Amino acid sequence: MIDIKNLRKTFQTNGRDIPAVKDLNVSIPEGEIFGVIGYSGAGKSTFVRLLNRLEEPTSGTVTIDNKEITSLSSNELRVQRQGIGMIFQHFNLLWSRTVKQNIQFPLEIAGMSKGKREERAKELLHLVGLSDKENTYPAQLSGGQKQRVGIARALANNPKVLLCDEATSALDPETTNAILDLLVDINEKLGLTIILITHEMHVIRKICHQVAVMEQGKIVEQGKVLDIFLHPQKTITKRFVEQVMGQLHDTETIMQNIADASGGKVARLHFIGQTTNKALISAISKKFPVSVNILQGNITQTQHEAYGSLIVQFVGDSIAIDDAIGYVKETTSIELEVMENVY
Repeated sequence: MIDIKNLRKTFQTNGRDIPAVKDLNVSIPEGEIFGVIGYSGAGKSTFVRLLNRLEEPTSGTVTIDNKEITSLSSNELRVQRQGIGMIFQHFNLLWSRTVKQNIQFPLEIAGMSKGKREERAKELLHLVGLSDKENTYPAQLSGGQKQRVGIARALANNPKVLLCDEATSALDPETTNAILDLLVDINEKLGLTIILITHEMHVIRKICHQVAVMEQGKIVEQGKVLDIFLHPQKTITKRFVEQVMGQLHDTETIMQNIADASGGKVARLHFIGQTTNKALISAISKKFPVSVNILQGNITQTQHEAYGSLIVQFVGDSIAIDDAIGYVKETTSIELEVMENVY
């Protein structure tokens, strides 16, 4: 659906070249919610603006639905942009127009008749849960309601792609979750491909199928959200995962937290899907002459499956501990990694 090859953007400031996006190569399947996460200055907002040529690329290509956006003339681009909706962090609404008029604005530009504009606006107001606000002005709305108007306006021309640039970062957590639920609903009902730019891993965890991590203009890590949570490779990715899961990777701190200094082994367990509900610790303690001390743990829910991370200390005879660890590895789908021997 979306194919990005060797995409680069360089700004010139005081005679110096400042690279914002460096040779990005990404393919995004149709109907997917694809997250791009990075800290301020990573180049993620520039990247998303390159997709509809709100920023002109220095080099590289962007192909959407078999149309190479980067090679279109101004008139061709104007038509193609009708199939690419965009919502912004600060809403970008027309404050002198009502909610309904804001939603109808792109339809006016497209030349749609007044009757059809009215019909389409009512459909969208119902979709985003604002049917009772059509004659209200933006200044009378909450932040979440303003963003719902922005989403409805972005959907006015029945786009195939929706670009979201920090769409929830100006909202409180409860409103953020409501907007994210709305985006999932839209994705499922309309089959839209959504590209979501954010600096919050909670957003990625909640709704995205895949995620790309950006740093200094480059994608440094990319994959399915669950895989990234399970096996983050880069330091920056681990920091983002810790936003949701807590700091479960600091071995030194973990070792300091061990209450029983009698020894044993410390291990990290990864639970996926239905395995998060298994009474594993109880089963091990009954089956083997070992004690299992839970040091740290957390469970979170991604778009498709639950994921849990648990750090435990096995205490007892070394052979019994090895037998217990072997039992977990050989008879369950739970991943187990021995972090430290503390005999």
